[in-house]
This record gives sequence, structure tokens and C-alpha cells, in this order.
Amino acid sequence: MTKHIIEKTVLELQADMASGELTAKEITLAFLEQISNYNQNGPKLNAIAEINPDALFIAESLDLERKIKGSRGPLHGIPVLIKDNIDTNDKMHTTAGSIALADHYAKEDAFLVKQLRDAGAIILGKTNLTEWANFMAVGMPNGYSSRGGQVLNPYGPGKFDVGGSSAGTGAAIAASFAPLGIGTETSGSILSPASSNSLVGIKPTVGLISRTGIIPISSSQDTAGPMTRTVSDAALLLGALTALDSEDPATSTNPDRITDYLEYLNEDGLKGKRLGVSRNYLEGLPEEELHIVEKALQDLEKLGATIVDQVNLPTKFPNITVMIHEFKNGLNAYLKNVDQRVPVHNLLDVIQYNQQHAETALKYGQKILLDSESKTGRLTETEYLQDRLEDIRLSQAEGIDKAMEEHNLDALLFNNNYGAGIAAKAGYPSITAPCGYTKEGKPVGITFTGLAFTEAELIELAYAYEQATKHRKAPQLK
Repeated sequence: MTKHIIEKTVLELQADMASGELTAKEITLAFLEQISNYNQNGPKLNAIAEINPDALFIAESLDLERKIKGSRGPLHGIPVLIKDNIDTNDKMHTTAGSIALADHYAKEDAFLVKQLRDAGAIILGKTNLTEWANFMAVGMPNGYSSRGGQVLNPYGPGKFDVGGSSAGTGAAIAASFAPLGIGTETSGSILSPASSNSLVGIKPTVGLISRTGIIPISSSQDTAGPMTRTVSDAALLLGALTALDSEDPATSTNPDRITDYLEYLNEDGLKGKRLGVSRNYLEGLPEEELHIVEKALQDLEKLGATIVDQVNLPTKFPNITVMIHEFKNGLNAYLKNVDQRVPVHNLLDVIQYNQQHAETALKYGQKILLDSESKTGRLTETEYLQDRLEDIRLSQAEGIDKAMEEHNLDALLFNNNYGAGIAAKAGYPSITAPCGYTKEGKPVGITFTGLAFTEAELIELAYAYEQATKHRKAPQLK
């Protein structure tokens, strides 16, 4: 019975609740059973950091509300897992995977969490992540944190990379610990674990989803986004997260205000579309994975798209200097508001705390934290300003904008998260979907990238590809 429930889409679960076949409580119990079987047992995926102790009570209250008032909408009674760098004002911590924040309770929900609760979603738990969203040390494995330990990929626990930094969300949704998950991305942190775990992941335009209440890395690149098993679930979740937040000026740049992406689920969505490929982004890809990508390109052509192969995109940017500067600025602003009982209130406190607890906290060092602390945090340095301007020029005017206009493209295509960097620097959206597996069973994804606020068009492309190919297979958990 559990398997029958946990592999269903959100719309299927809604239909079952509407007909009385299932309740939100029964659905929540099924996912808790799956977590019990495989998070700390069996393959020990270690994807879940904490479970919401009130999840079942919330589910029961939503069942009662459905009986009395009817459904709030498509998320009513649906469990959602949240990455542990997103604030929730409940009995769960928000830690970014750091033992320095092990006792930190957020004082209020992140804006996007409020949106989910208002829509009737059940916040089932928090997921593990690469510590400080993979912005702490050089050489830290994807999915590792001092507080949460190592997350494993359900398609090959201990064998395949789980992806970072939203590793716990990726592994959890792939293993059907919940139908919906929220990740965050600064550069690749949704696209990487989504493609590594055979999921659909949407990295939205910066400003589509509020950043308020998310432990930051980079004000110019940070965004939250959906991680799901199907494009329809991702589209549904994206609509629930899209809103204007008066505390986040980036959300005021959204010209469309689309909140229903389901109308873009078009099986013929690839017909007549022009998709660009930059071959230099495929260099270094293992031969077997390259063959899978080439097969995906052929399938896209069969579905009516034109593949434009001669696209040139810049591949080198001023490394991570912009993020190094912005991290100190954003983290200090976040930490100044945490409870006084928490031992860290700025980046320097974090560094010193880690040094004092080095045996646990510094397994891989903290070079990136030290580099960031060496900056002023005021964003006045010439290095920062020049690199920020260079990022914008190379990624937008001389990058994605130029390629799209020059070749009259509807989207750009990449393997897995190989194009995450240029889209992140531009602040532009991407959606990744499964496109196959190697002989060993390693997942491979195809990613569509577009101009700012073209999520609807990207969803249309990915849905048409997904429905025609049906690549995703659930991992075989033992």
C-alpha cells in the first residue's frame, strides 16, 4: 500500500483525497514509513535532518478542514521537504548543516514557507545539505556536513555522487520520502542533485521566488526552487512559491506574475522550437554519458525541435570572487538576528567556533569562510565591482542573450548542471529532467536554460520531452 501511495503525483494524490480514497494523514504516514525504512536503515541514505513532530497533527487538521470548508488547492494535505538552510518557525532547527547553528531555531517562517503553509502543504521535515550550501571548504564532498554527516545517492549509495548542495532534498525525493522538495541554488545546487538523482529540478530566475528567510551565499545569485519526480509536480510547486515579497526587492522585477504553470504542460511543446547546444560545454564528458546526451538531442529533433549545434558561449568567469564578497555581507546580516543563546552572530564567530571544535567541524577545513572573512563585507572593493560587472557582461550580453538572439533560440541545452555557472551569473532560469542512465545505473539529465522569467516556456519544453521519453525509473532500494 505504501508504494502505491508514494509514487503518485501530487494531482493523483489530490484526486484520491477528493474522492475519499486517501486522507492527508494516510499519505503522511506512508512517507514516514518510507523514511523509516531507508533513511537510517537499509542503504542509510541520511537525507533527512529532522522530522516535523507536528506533521501528523497538521495532516489531521487539514483533513478536517477539507471536510468542513473544502480544499485550499492542489497542495492541500501534500507533504513537502525543506532544505535545512530555509527558516521554519516550528520545532525544527535551521542550521545550514553547521554544528555552530545546531541550536538555532528561526524566529519566523521564510516567506516561501509561509506560502506553502497558506497553500495547505505539510512541512514534513528538513533535509541534509552540503555544509553552508557548499560554500565552506575546498574538497568537501557533495552532501557532507558536520551536523548531518554524509548524504548518499539512492541510485548508487556510496558509488555515485549525490550532487550538491541540495543533496538531501535530491536523495529524499528520489527515494520517495515526499512528493515535493525545496532546494536552493547559487550555482548548480538544484541542477546538480536533481540530475544526479534522476529528478526534475527548476532553478528559477533570481527574483521569481522570495529569498527572505534563507541563509544566504550570494545576493546576486541565490534562489530557492522545486525538486520533484515529474515536471507537472515541479510546475505546480513553482506556482505556489511565486509571489511578490515586500522585503525582497528582487521579487519586484518579475513582469509576469504567473502562478499557474499547469497550463504550460503541453505534450507538443517541442514542435517548431529552436534549441541551442554549445559543444564546448560537453567537453570532458565521459563517452557513455555523451552518447546518452546525443540520443536526447536526436529525440528532441524527432519531437519537432531544431537543434542548433554551432552556438558559442563563454566558459570562464571571474571564479567565485563575487560570491566570496557577497557571502560575508549576507551571512552577517542573517546571523545578527539569531537568538543570543546561539554561539555565532557573524562570520568571524563561525570561523572561531569551528576552530574551537575542529575535530568535528573542520574535517575539510574552512578555506572559503576564511577567504570571505578577509573581505570588508561592504561590497566596495574594486575587485568585487569589476568582477560583478564582468559576470553580467559575459553571462548576459555576451553570453545567453547574444546566443539566443543570434540563433533565434527558444532555449539552450546542457548536460546535467554543466551550464549552471553561466545561468547563475546571469540570474536566468533552468530546468533539468532525466534523460537516461549509464550501464551502471548512474542518472544523466538534460537541462534547458532560457532568458529571465521564461520558466513557463522551459516547463513546456521539459514536459514534452519527459512525456515522450518517460526516462525516470525509481531507485531499487533494499
